[in-house]
Formats: sequence, C-alpha cells, structure tokens
Amino acid sequence: MAALGWKIHGDGKRVEPGAVVSTDERLSWPRTIGIGMQHVVAMFGATFLVPLLTGFSPATTLFFSAIGTIGFLLITRNRLPSYLGSSFAFIAPITAASAAGGQSVAVGGILVTGLVLAVIGVVVHFAGPRWIDVTMPPIVTGTIVALIGLNLAPAAWNNFKVFPVTAFVTLASIILITVLFKGIIGRLAILLGVIIGYVVATVRGEVDFAPVSDASWFGLPEFVTPTFDVAVLGLFVPVVLVLVAENVGHVKSVAAMTGKNLDDLTGRALFADGLATTFAGIGGGSGTTTYAENIGVMAATRVYSTAAYWVAGATALVLSMSPKFGALIATIPAGVLGGATTMLYGMIGILGARIWVQNKVDFSDPVNLTTAAVPLVVGIANFTWVIGDVTFEGIALGTASALVIYHVMRNIARWRGTSQEPASPASVPGGEEMADR
Repeated sequence: MAALGWKIHGDGKRVEPGAVVSTDERLSWPRTIGIGMQHVVAMFGATFLVPLLTGFSPATTLFFSAIGTIGFLLITRNRLPSYLGSSFAFIAPITAASAAGGQSVAVGGILVTGLVLAVIGVVVHFAGPRWIDVTMPPIVTGTIVALIGLNLAPAAWNNFKVFPVTAFVTLASIILITVLFKGIIGRLAILLGVIIGYVVATVRGEVDFAPVSDASWFGLPEFVTPTFDVAVLGLFVPVVLVLVAENVGHVKSVAAMTGKNLDDLTGRALFADGLATTFAGIGGGSGTTTYAENIGVMAATRVYSTAAYWVAGATALVLSMSPKFGALIATIPAGVLGGATTMLYGMIGILGARIWVQNKVDFSDPVNLTTAAVPLVVGIANFTWVIGDVTFEGIALGTASALVIYHVMRNIARWRGTSQEPASPASVPGGEEMADR
C-alpha cells in the first residue's frame, strides 16, 4: 500500500454482510467523505466540552486536534484509524493550574505531559509494551481512571446549580436519547442532549449571542504561549498514565475489530499522541487522546478505513479557521455544561470500574481491594499535600498511592506468602452482615 493510497472495497458503494472495510481500503470518495464527517460529529461534543470547561479557546483546541489526528495517521503509517480529541483527564489539572498561574501555565503543563508521553512511546517502540502491563495492571489503571472522573464531581455541580432547569433538561435528554435510539443517534446522545439543552437555554434567555455577531467568519485561532511553573507540574503527571492506558486500549480495540495484530504500532501510537499533545501545549490547545467515540462509529459502520479519518482531520481543520464558529460554541451556558458533565464525569468514573470488570479483577484479594479503596477516597476528597512551592492534589496523590500501594503490598504479600488470602468479611465494615445475605 502506498503511503496515502487505499484499495477500493468491492464496488465502493456498500459493505457486504459479514465484511468490513479494512484500514487500507476505502469506499467511494463521496461515501468516505460522509463517514469522515460522521467521525467529526462523533468527536465534536467531547472535544469541545474540555475547552469550554477549562476556559480554553474551542477553535484553538479543534485546530490542534485536527493537526494531531493527521500527524497520528502519518506516524502510525496510515495503519491505525483514530481521531485525537480533547482528553478529559486534563480538565482537573488545567483548572487547578489556570487558577494558580493563568492559562499559559496550564498550557506549559500540557506541553510537558506531551513530551513525557512521547518519550514513553519511543521506549515502548523499542522495548515492547510488556512493561506497561507490569507497571500498570488493570487494578491500578482502573483506579486512576475512576478517581479522575469522580474528582471532578464538584465541578459538575458548580455548573449545574447556575441554571438548574436547563441542566436537568440537558441531562434528562442525554439519558432518554441513549435508550430511545439505536445506532449512531444513540451513540451521539451527549451531543444531541447538549443541542437540546442549548435550545432550552436560548428560549430561557441564558445565551449571549453578542460575541458571535462580533466574530469574523475566517481567521486563525488564538494561540497562547506556554510558561512553566514547577509548582503545578505535579498535577499533570497522572494524566500521562491515563493517556498510556487509553492509547494501549485503543490499539487493542482496533486490533480486535479488524482482526489484525497491531501490537507493533503501540509505541508509534503513544509517540504520536505525545507529539500531538506537545504541539497543543506549544500553542494553547488542550491535550489529546485517542477517542472511543470514533470506535463506536467504526463498529456501527464496519468501516475502518484511515481515509475517513483524513477527511475528519481536514474537516476539523477547516472548522477551526472560523472564529464565528468558535464563538458560537463558546456561548454554551453553564447549565448545559452542568447537565452534560454530570453524565460525562460519572461515565469516566465508571469507565475505571469497567476496566476492573473486563479484566476480572479479584476484589477478594486484599491487595486489589486496598489499591482501589485508598486512592479513590484520596481522589474524591481531593487530599492536598504542599511541599514548599509545589502542591499535589487529589488526582496526583491518588495516582501515586495506587501505584505505591499495589506494588509494595504485592511484593510484601509474595515475600510473606499471603498473596492468595481472601479478604475476611469481618475486616470490612458491614462485611459480616453482607456475608450472611
């Protein structure tokens, strides 16, 4: 296959029953463009929510998202279909860093995160991904993902209570669309719920359209120069671990769907995402990650062609060049965001639990139980530790505690021969009553 060449699948017009359009194939260009546009719609809601919640420019975030997606396709040799959208793992550190030192400091944290991830990608490419599984087993990965989502719960409430009626309508719409519709409509429940909430907010006079009328139709997005503050860099360290887990999971998911062994692309995927996040950090965009939303589109259409992602990247790039479009997105009021994030942040937390379930984590093992229990409380309660000018908050401390608790307890348990001892019901509050049921 040429670098940017695709074979035509069948007659280029349809996907036969039981067949899939492989990564090195494509349908006719009109159909490929349509599917590419669908990928833009799929990533749209989540990608824009991050800048809206963190005060970043939606247009700038979309610009670097598009550049990152195109770079990802090039670095992975056009073999790994993926869209790089805004990562929710960055919301908490960006918010804290911006409050402490301004947006430029937060951008500097994103840049450093990208560089670290890129280095990990290089190491994985040459050493293999096995060491990731050893360092971050499912109990640790699931715990980190869960505590990041649950740590953000107060932020959802802060937006929800500003316009509670609009927030409730938004949340209810998302929930109902999820169960009322099949296929792509059901998968776009969050985006459609936001649109419904936006209409309600407009009717209730909660939307200010003045910035939209003042914005021009065409122009470059606003860029922000990064600055660095060691005091807040600790907030971004846990994000690296989440991005590693998300990228590895993406590679495995695409491999399972396409029936191809893509393990050799794991390092390239990590490096590409790291480079995309680095570029975002250079100019003021939010950090990126591979998007599960677009995996859903591939599963629904059975089209895994990377050509569709080139279309998606190009479309996003064009949209980012319209300040009026960015201004329109920025008018989404707090109530709509509060309703959507009540669902989204909870989903992030439950995604951590899904990692436990999918990997059959045994919580009768006290090591696993403790590895999840302590960090979750640290993250949800937002424990804080100040060392000189450096402040570590719930996500950073929770991540560190998950890694330390698991590896220290596991090694001691092996040394003492207690690895297989199940947790006693009596050792858990209420455990004796639960054991009797």
